[in-house]
Amino acid sequence: MKNNLGVKWLGLLFVGPLLSTWLWAQAGSAPPPSTPPSDVNASKPHDNSFVIGNDDILTINVWKEPDVSQKAIPVRSDGKISLPLVGEVQATGRTPLSLEQDIAARLKSYIADAEVTVMVQQINSQKYNVLGQVAKPGAYPLTNSQTVLDAIAIAGGFRDFAKQKSIYILRQNPDGTTTRLPFNYKNVVKGHDSAQNIKLQPRDTIVVP
Repeated sequence: MKNNLGVKWLGLLFVGPLLSTWLWAQAGSAPPPSTPPSDVNASKPHDNSFVIGNDDILTINVWKEPDVSQKAIPVRSDGKISLPLVGEVQATGRTPLSLEQDIAARLKSYIADAEVTVMVQQINSQKYNVLGQVAKPGAYPLTNSQTVLDAIAIAGGFRDFAKQKSIYILRQNPDGTTTRLPFNYKNVVKGHDSAQNIKLQPRDTIVVP
């Protein structure tokens, strides 16, 4: 008796799934998938806030088109880049997404449904200035959340007669005005007024009198 019950249960294990599939076929539709299919065409998130500038290094990838794709292509001083089949394209002043769309539109005559990705490999357009009594005054690329202390070190430190208590940062505001931010080097390196050691923003100018 026990053996017969075991055989019946075993039969249901095999017949059950087959019966379910047969019922769905009779209804004229396929059984629902156990998990929803992934959308391979789902749009990828894109940072549309960064604006490309002169001297930035870009990577242009055209899917399955290695002859058109370009690695480490610099944005020229005229703000343009050159690509095979595309020619010269304005890059400066545009977001990576905008540049992607422009390149894809220009490739339509050669490649149907071209999938273009623009990545900023290296940012050189965002710079700050260090002026006055430092060893190496000039413009420097802004990278890795540099602070005022970082900038002074990169500029080679102070000259002999630098007024280390009277340093200031000139910051350009969106409305066109300029804000003057004080920086007392003597206090900051002693652990006082550490809030003055701000993170630099593009076009900041550090003045060491």
